[in-house]
Amino acid sequence: MVTVGLYEAKTKLSELLDRVEGGEELVITRHGVPVARLVPAAHVSRRDIAGAISEWRRLRTDTQLNPPGADHVTVRDLINYGRK
Repeated sequence: MVTVGLYEAKTKLSELLDRVEGGEELVITRHGVPVARLVPAAHVSRRDIAGAISEWRRLRTDTQLNPPGADHVTVRDLINYGRK
């Protein structure tokens, strides 16, 4: 991993972003102390989205969350369910 000082990061940000876009990870330091890390942004694939949708559908039909006769599952219900 490449280390870059704060001044250099400010003056060459565009170049550094090109390197990160190419897959490189960089650490930005201030007075030699690491303060930030530049990494490529994660790409969300269609498979990840499809998995999230199918999990949501499963949760909607979960009888613990949505007992027979209940109208719908609220966000609060899901938050509380996730804390169990």
